[in-house]
Amino acid sequence: MTHEPRPTTRTAVGGDGAEYSFWREHTHINLSPVAAPSILGLFGFAVSTFMVAANLAGWYGDDTTTPLVLAPFAFTFGGVAQFLAAMWSYRARDALATGIHGAWGAFWLAYGIYQLFVGLGGLPGTSASPVAATAFGFWFIGLAAVTWTGTFAAFAENGAVGLVLLTLATGSTLLAISLIAGVAILETIAAYFLLASAALAWYTASAMVLEAAYRRVVLPMGKLGPAPNAPGRATSRAIQFELGEPGIKVGQ
Repeated sequence: MTHEPRPTTRTAVGGDGAEYSFWREHTHINLSPVAAPSILGLFGFAVSTFMVAANLAGWYGDDTTTPLVLAPFAFTFGGVAQFLAAMWSYRARDALATGIHGAWGAFWLAYGIYQLFVGLGGLPGTSASPVAATAFGFWFIGLAAVTWTGTFAAFAENGAVGLVLLTLATGSTLLAISLIAGVAILETIAAYFLLASAALAWYTASAMVLEAAYRRVVLPMGKLGPAPNAPGRATSRAIQFELGEPGIKVGQ
């Protein structure tokens, strides 16, 4: 989409909004609009995390058939969907979403492959091999570190995303300790933190979908700054004049 502002008789003068007018009247903008990428990323994360966390909590599953059932779902819905969301977040210039969806999308791709090998008998599962459990625990040390960083960044922008990442980081930390130290009760506690993160991710993605569909806030997300939070409020269309890019919206 191309937009070229209509010229007027105003000139470029500094101060009192005149410079702002000059930017708007002398800017040619080429846009490739995309829907909020985190809608796909959060829905993919929510459902895949729910499936795996429910298994960790002992709600269903065994050590033979379940890995084969989880593998393709985790690989596609958790991995491919989130990785695509990360690349589109890059186009939307959302640094937080790019980093978090990219990191967790890569994890889910690897997790799906690992579970496939476990189900086929090519690799030991974490419940059957302490060595495998320890190695898998170190996966979560790295994931927890990345997610804690994302948590602090998210609370500067959006409370709902911050809570998603806070529960995810806590669950990942507990799961790393559980797998490395062999503390079974911590695995169960971690599973419930991950279930909470999945529920919060579903809520946040739903809020984004409804806001896009109704052009107003339906479910509040605790956005910080000038973005509207109250249900019924119209969404804002930010112009990034302060960044020298009028008409270009950074983020989602």
